[in-house]
Amino acid sequence: MSEINPVVFSVGDNYQIFVPGGRGSTMWVSIGGENYYDGANGVLRSDVLVHKMTVPKKVLDTAQSYTIYKRNIVERKPYFTETEEPEHKSFSFKAPEGNKIRAYHVADAHSNLKPPVLAAKAFGNIDLLILNGDIQTSSESEEEILNIYKIASDITEGAIPVVYARGNHDLRGSFAEYLDRYTPCENGNTFFTFRVGDVWGLVLDCGEDKLDNHAEYGNTLCCESFRRTETGYLREMVQNAESEYTAEGVKHRIVICHMPFTKIEKGEFDIERDVYAEWVNILNEKIKPEFMLCGHKHALNIYEPGGEHDGYGQGFPVIIGSEIKNAHTENHDGAYFIGCGIEFSDEKTHFSFTDSDGNFLKNEYNTSVKK
Repeated sequence: MSEINPVVFSVGDNYQIFVPGGRGSTMWVSIGGENYYDGANGVLRSDVLVHKMTVPKKVLDTAQSYTIYKRNIVERKPYFTETEEPEHKSFSFKAPEGNKIRAYHVADAHSNLKPPVLAAKAFGNIDLLILNGDIQTSSESEEEILNIYKIASDITEGAIPVVYARGNHDLRGSFAEYLDRYTPCENGNTFFTFRVGDVWGLVLDCGEDKLDNHAEYGNTLCCESFRRTETGYLREMVQNAESEYTAEGVKHRIVICHMPFTKIEKGEFDIERDVYAEWVNILNEKIKPEFMLCGHKHALNIYEPGGEHDGYGQGFPVIIGSEIKNAHTENHDGAYFIGCGIEFSDEKTHFSFTDSDGNFLKNEYNTSVKK
């Protein structure tokens, strides 16, 4: 089996279980006697970097365990393909439930594997991991993309759900166009909603942080069109509020996005004001989130409504919940990292910050549950 544990992503009403298994194998997950395959219209995939199996949430939440089966292929050919007997390994799983959920937020790891894991371990046991973009340095190689799974594997050991949001550096490199195969999506999109316990969340994706025609991208982007598609998704999603953020049992409504689009940036980073203004308006008028959680800035901060960083009249605080220093040294594990611990309860959400040296910082923050 893979040395990297499975990662169980929460997307919509399903879990998407990803397992970096290496090419040359087929894979499936068994839960309660039912098999869920990594297949394409009846054909088992074997030429993949990461295997993906989609499982209804209710099934895994009830079973609280799953077994991964992997069958190595000796030679795949049109007739009489040669394969080995399958290997298997079982994992326990616990979905967040009740009104006290502990989560940890990691963004901007930039392929530094140990520091974010150490910071998360300093916070203690968690029920949910949030990976909020730029976990790898770029998408230049398959090895870079696997860093997402190495970090998530070490923190969760395949036993708790993970929410993933794409970052702008993830769009850079030869394998960026394949990220929808390697990371969780819904209907091929990197924006979606999720539900864990009494927390409902919306994952948004700004794409890159400059216009498509910027020389840095070399005519390889169409993020402006992508953002407008995302606006259409938001307009449609709020029409189904009763099955989303106003559904029975939802207490916390949150937004996760790598880039804090509520702030109007300067110079070449000042883009898409019309798009971001509409996003904020939809959030304010319809969804009314308790907070938005972001990375991208490589420094801790709180953008309060009406504060100096409020560009569009946001009705919610924006928590910039990660900081990294020495990210691009030759020794990727030489960075200093700070991540954000999140504790949901009946009346409030409490934020605290831990670092890769094992310390709790003095920074703390609270948000109140919106009625």
